[in-house]
Amino acid sequence: MVAGNAHRHIGPDGAGGSGTAPVRDRRAPAAGFAAGIVLAPVPRRPAPNYAALDLGTNNCRLLVARPAGIGFRVVDAFSRIVRLGEGLATSGTLSEAAMARTLDALKVCADKIAYRHATMGRYVATEACRQAANCETFIARARETLGAEIEIISAAEEARLVVAGCAPLLHPRIPYALVFDIGGGSTEIVWLRQECRPRADCGVPHAAAPDQISPPEILGSISLPFGVVTFTERFGGVHVPPAAYRAMVAEAEAALAPFERRHRIRREIRARQVQMLGSSGTVTTLAGIHLALPRYIRALVDGSTLTFEQIAIVSRHLARLDIDGRAANPCVGRERADLVLSGCAILDAICATWPVGRLRVADRGIREGILFDLMHG
Repeated sequence: MVAGNAHRHIGPDGAGGSGTAPVRDRRAPAAGFAAGIVLAPVPRRPAPNYAALDLGTNNCRLLVARPAGIGFRVVDAFSRIVRLGEGLATSGTLSEAAMARTLDALKVCADKIAYRHATMGRYVATEACRQAANCETFIARARETLGAEIEIISAAEEARLVVAGCAPLLHPRIPYALVFDIGGGSTEIVWLRQECRPRADCGVPHAAAPDQISPPEILGSISLPFGVVTFTERFGGVHVPPAAYRAMVAEAEAALAPFERRHRIRREIRARQVQMLGSSGTVTTLAGIHLALPRYIRALVDGSTLTFEQIAIVSRHLARLDIDGRAANPCVGRERADLVLSGCAILDAICATWPVGRLRVADRGIREGILFDLMHG
């Protein structure tokens, strides 16, 4: 941080005086000491606040943070399920009801950004806005509500931001990584390689430890045209018979196969050179259920590990429940109860395609990637 100039307090004889003894700048002539003038410590300017907004097919998420060492410290956050992409797969447009819900959430975000005096920010939209024929109309309304431009980013930029946000959770001594994000309208898969050195844990929440000599190298990425919202609308979410679940898994596996053929990831898995990291509501929900949390607690979920066997156990448990049973779990809730099985099916396909055996759970992603870019890019 850059230190600010010393405050000059005007004495009782000066305009605007407070009645306190005068304080002189450190750079003042030494003669001031003879007059009894006391030097005050130079105050530091507070670190600026930065804002990052991720408007997805299902969620609207905001983080406001300030730099802290090589990472950052969150000062405010907001997340709301808005289902912006509801009905998009069949209509090709964003519905008026979905846009209204999203604009309400953006108004909350605008208030938080203003209250926290965020000096810089980046606000992005993903798959729903990439697909919708009326996205320009919605973005114009969103700009007016938020008071700032919302940028529709490409699938490749979305993948890059997810990797940037999750990189601190990668094991520093495993050279390859599969990072995925099961979203509402799309699923991002990223295959990357990192140049490693021993881990240094700085202990700052949301802070990147200097694990990598250089940022991870993205070897390939793919954006699959389905996520939890689109699969739920096509295959059902209230009642999901076994045949529908198997159909979702099969479709996802077929979509992943060309990526595997192109990069031959299983070869590196057999050599035990691959780690897996999942950034999505699906994996965080399953982690919360596995941990038997009485309510969702981010600090216990983010950075935790799930074995594939544990994933299978939780997924089978959820599949046996009806919609009310799923909603009753505090880590699922009513808003996600109809979406969670679609996410489980996509996750099952990922695990079957690439049998790493375990995955690291990340309750972070695009927003954190944006903040790292803004502060340290």
